[in-house]
Amino acid sequence: MLRTGSFRHSYTNLSTGKAITENASAKFTAHADGSVTVTSRGRSPSFLSPADAKRFGLPAVSVLAGRLTFSFDSDGNLTSVSLRGRVLVNVCAALS
Repeated sequence: MLRTGSFRHSYTNLSTGKAITENASAKFTAHADGSVTVTSRGRSPSFLSPADAKRFGLPAVSVLAGRLTFSFDSDGNLTSVSLRGRVLVNVCAALS
């Protein structure tokens, strides 16, 4: 199954009111074995656990620019991240 779409996402520091809003698009592909691949180009949100952020060398919450691919196994565990681009915004740092 293939799903595509665009969306707008916002991040707000509730203490200061400072906010960042970005547009993004992504392609979600569900495979027969239950795994999922998410691919995007341009600006993309990234939400990683602290352990996955360390494992893949990315901020826990960020906006990335370029080609981004996330792969998940059938249990929803993140198995790989591939970025051909750069970190555009480290959201936590930008909102602090």
